[in-house]
Amino acid sequence: MSVFRAIVFSAVVAGAIVGAVVTVAQQFGTVPLILKGEVYERAADEAAQSAQPTPAAHEHADHQHNETAWEPKEGFERNAFTAAANILTAIGFALLLGGIFALRARAVTWYEGLLWGLAGFITFTVAPGLGLPPELPGVPAAALGERQVWWVATAAATAVGLALLFLRRSPWAAVLGLCLIALPHLIGAPQLEHVHTDVPEALSRNFVGIVTLTSLLFWALLGSLTGIAYRHFSTSQNKGARALSG
Repeated sequence: MSVFRAIVFSAVVAGAIVGAVVTVAQQFGTVPLILKGEVYERAADEAAQSAQPTPAAHEHADHQHNETAWEPKEGFERNAFTAAANILTAIGFALLLGGIFALRARAVTWYEGLLWGLAGFITFTVAPGLGLPPELPGVPAAALGERQVWWVATAAATAVGLALLFLRRSPWAAVLGLCLIALPHLIGAPQLEHVHTDVPEALSRNFVGIVTLTSLLFWALLGSLTGIAYRHFSTSQNKGARALSG
């Protein structure tokens, strides 16, 4: 039970800090670009609705617009939901890292935590992003289900491939690991044949770069802080157990 407590406590502490830091970073990085993308998206929607040839078509378009998913209001509500999502995501990944640290059954340093965080960055950002880079609102994309399947398969193949490369340390494992990492990209991510968007290409490139840097910050901090927190809580609980038994 002490190991479970160490995993949970370290995940909550590290996840809360990282989620808050990343939320602040997003306010200066990705959020302004998303708002610009939404301007182009709304303009394209209005142009499409105005191009409808009949009043019935206008009513149909308005009906579809009214049935869109709920969205938080601009300002505090939207920022609060973003912060909550970031913190919950960070806690979830920190639980995964804490479980890995527990399975390795040895003292974890901040540096080892950083390395695991960078592995997470490669697995969940770099590898999927090579085929499906982050997209701004207003940029058409392939069917969501197909993209999700490819993303999950790529992340899983990359995670197993990295584990074979760095944890097994044998020639056959290295070859198999490299093959697994390359396989999703050889298959190819689902893409649209023709993409038309009014979103400037420079804006999309900036968005991809800033999202990648923000993700790097997320994973570097999460790995390091989870390693520090797990070491602290596991050491404290071990000392307490020894004191009780003594």
